[in-house]
Amino acid sequence: MSRKLALAAAFSLMAAPALAQNEYLVPFPAHHVIANIYYVGSKGQANYLITTPQGNILLNSGLQANVPMIKDSIQKLGFKYSDTKVLLISHAHFDHNAGSAQVVKETGATYEVMDSDVGVVESGGKTDFAYGDKGPDMLYPATQARVLRDGGTVSLGGTVLTAHKTPGHTKGCTTWSMKVQDGGKTLNVVFVGSPNVNPGYVLVGNKKYPGIVQDYEKTFQVLKSLPVDVFLGAHGDYYGMVGKYEKLKAGGANPFIDPAGYKAYITNREAAYRKELARQQAAAKP
Repeated sequence: MSRKLALAAAFSLMAAPALAQNEYLVPFPAHHVIANIYYVGSKGQANYLITTPQGNILLNSGLQANVPMIKDSIQKLGFKYSDTKVLLISHAHFDHNAGSAQVVKETGATYEVMDSDVGVVESGGKTDFAYGDKGPDMLYPATQARVLRDGGTVSLGGTVLTAHKTPGHTKGCTTWSMKVQDGGKTLNVVFVGSPNVNPGYVLVGNKKYPGIVQDYEKTFQVLKSLPVDVFLGAHGDYYGMVGKYEKLKAGGANPFIDPAGYKAYITNREAAYRKELARQQAAAKP
């Protein structure tokens, strides 16, 4: 395993200890999630294709080594990689956006990033508050991006995604939402950016990110306020993707419609955040 892949695996292990270290580059069957949303990621790296009559939207470019896998998955679903018109990300960590420069170069897609993460992606990760000074393995090709604002929308071919700034994990971490029609019903889809506090994150007295606690507090307020029917996220393990895919193959009700699973996940992640915050506050007391 390359050092960069090992670091990427470590990122995932920070959020889900059960995830095997090599799953970022383990192929996973491309599949239809719901309506015009398709999964085109690996076993450990979540990438989504959102199709429209005027071209397609790709959410997350993954590692550079993920890009050929994404392209292959798109083709297996019967779509064209070259029809990618817009590229979005969950947040500016290399395991979600190191492949962005390649996707933009190959497809001509517009790269749209939340304002507080734009400087990071345009620096190739060098200005990231936690990992920018950790060496070249945390960096990636710098890519210019169009600036998104909290509550802003991305529209293409009748599909509208709304960008919700859910900061803390990165300063511009973004949770995306959209509405779809399924069986005559309107459903709310949410792609969670990340509510996780990675090992080594400083919550108390962080000079590089003084507002980190306030930002995490905002994130949990936002996540708890969103209406959710279909629960998706920046990694498949957030929403139990592997198990739900097996249920999908078996037929029956769509397992990705899981509002209770969403609530349980957010409750779990908030509890983990508050536990770590309390630990650091206690450690900081004289």
